[in-house]
Amino acid sequence: MPNKLSPGPTRRRRFSLRGFSLAMLSPKRISPAALITVMALITVACIAVFMTLELRGNLSYALSRRGIRVGAMLVVAVAVGLSTLMFQTVTANRILTPSIMGFDALYILIQTALVFMLGSSTLLTASPALKFGAEVGLMIVFSALLYRWLFTGGTGSLHLMLLVGIVIGTLFRGFSSLLQRLMEPSEYMVLQDLFFASFNQVEPMLLGISAIIVALVTIVVWKLRKSFDVLALGRETAINLGVDHQRIVTVVLVLCSILVAVSTALVGPVTFFGLLVVSLAYQMVRKFSHAALIPIVCLLGAITLVGGQLVLERVFGFATALSVIIEFVGGLLFLYLLLKGSLK
Repeated sequence: MPNKLSPGPTRRRRFSLRGFSLAMLSPKRISPAALITVMALITVACIAVFMTLELRGNLSYALSRRGIRVGAMLVVAVAVGLSTLMFQTVTANRILTPSIMGFDALYILIQTALVFMLGSSTLLTASPALKFGAEVGLMIVFSALLYRWLFTGGTGSLHLMLLVGIVIGTLFRGFSSLLQRLMEPSEYMVLQDLFFASFNQVEPMLLGISAIIVALVTIVVWKLRKSFDVLALGRETAINLGVDHQRIVTVVLVLCSILVAVSTALVGPVTFFGLLVVSLAYQMVRKFSHAALIPIVCLLGAITLVGGQLVLERVFGFATALSVIIEFVGGLLFLYLLLKGSLK
């Protein structure tokens, strides 16, 4: 009888060992430093393959063009990833993104109004630096005016700011749609290409300016990483721990507006990219420390854009734009998070 029962504990022991070995493969079981190192190596590998695969003709010209595209992807990955991470930390919500505040809708309204009033030819021949500066300036002014309501009426003012942002974004989209219906079909065809993010036609000068701005903001964000950990605990807890909540949150939201404005003006709107990257980053880290989240979000965004563009070009032969795929997957993730939250 004891011999017949002996296989039972053995099978249970094997099952537990198997479960332990599978759990060890989870990214959450890896230390943040090791995870950042692995992701950095993957990022470098993706960039190297993208820069050298099927390289023909004039090598200097081809490398310069590919380098500009890679640079634009890296700038957008850092800008959108960091802005979404900071915005979710401030609002204590894993679903909200800066795009929901109306930045993308404002960008579309600016492009639509320029084409409607000046014509597509004027828009295409305008100075890229002047156009870039006007777009960034308008979006930053819009965010500054919106943040005037921040914490002016107590704890509910942040919710008021979010509600106002959503309403204004809807107003911008409605006004843009009205102008688009009134313009000529040929003008609308030119305008439609500006509604999706594109990394193929980035001005080198604008890329350099954007990279400098994003780098400076990233340095400030890194210095505030410990304050982000305290802000993630909630408003009352952060105040009790000695953090100047109103000042830090105002600075963070201004930094978010700068990053989103630069990214949108450089390549176009990417609504759900930040949500997708930050959600994956939270699933990969064991502790929600911003010292680990900041580099992981940036590296994950770079892998997503560079690797996704590489697969899109070499495997699917430019069947569609990368931004369309990102928006589709990010939109599905957004709906999943909404349904998951409503079922709790």
